[in-house]
Amino acid sequence: MVTKVITCRHCGSDDLVKNGFAPNNGKQKYLCHACGRQSREDPSANGYTEERKEEILRAYQERSSLRGLRRTFGVSPTTVISWLKKR
Repeated sequence: MVTKVITCRHCGSDDLVKNGFAPNNGKQKYLCHACGRQSREDPSANGYTEERKEEILRAYQERSSLRGLRRTFGVSPTTVISWLKKR
């Protein structure tokens, strides 16, 4: 039997316990007893790829409204505004 040792991504401790499942993707969640933070065993990258982000910003620059971007791409107007502020 192979045992997989999981460590906390935040503090490096191996004092983790199972803490339910994530509702959106069903992945196992873990709770660290050392730092008290939650994490997943294999977290996926969240957000948008750079290509998708550039496509959305290009559409905005071509005079699409924030509301139209929400309908077309399914992206929050707040997200688009934060991308524009970072530029």
